[in-house]
Amino acid sequence: METKTGRADRTVDGYLMADFPWYGLDEAFTGRRWLTAVGTSADATVEHGSIGHGDEPSIKAETTDPHAQRFVVVVTIARRPGRRSSDGTGLLEATSVSSAAWLAGSGLLSCTWPTHMERALRQDWLDQQTATAWDLADDLSGPAWSTLTLPVDGEPTMFHYRESEYGWVLAGSARGAHLGAYGRGMSAYGLGLAVVKDITTYDG
Repeated sequence: METKTGRADRTVDGYLMADFPWYGLDEAFTGRRWLTAVGTSADATVEHGSIGHGDEPSIKAETTDPHAQRFVVVVTIARRPGRRSSDGTGLLEATSVSSAAWLAGSGLLSCTWPTHMERALRQDWLDQQTATAWDLADDLSGPAWSTLTLPVDGEPTMFHYRESEYGWVLAGSARGAHLGAYGRGMSAYGLGLAVVKDITTYDG
């Protein structure tokens, strides 16, 4: 996937440029909602983004009480067919539920890795866990995943679901997009997702 992210993109502007709908938790969730950076292709086309709910994950919190963090992050990725890269030199793979699972899995890792680990070992650990997350995302029918049905705009929708010591990850598809989500301190069971009606009301 030919995408890049940046702190400077962490505004609603990037979300307004997308040609696909954004998803978040439905109205049953009444807490804080916030935006992360969007991911764009080399030609600045918006490809994916994530909307957070609850606490904003912080590595600093890991050093005090990591389990006190309560959040759910919903990842929306555009449905794209296989296509040529923007510079015409290669082909980009079609996006899929596995793409959403990978973005959700890597997102969970980015905010829950063990800060108590020696600095020299952290990158090796992160590389190993990132490779594992990729392998898991590529094998959604494997034993690491179960299924979970959640409402999306009121329609029962099947998701692939897995838990780890760091939190949970799920991935599926909805109208106009593939969806992923990850969370910690808030159960995935009983959640509902819906198209965001007004993205401008979210915090940057």
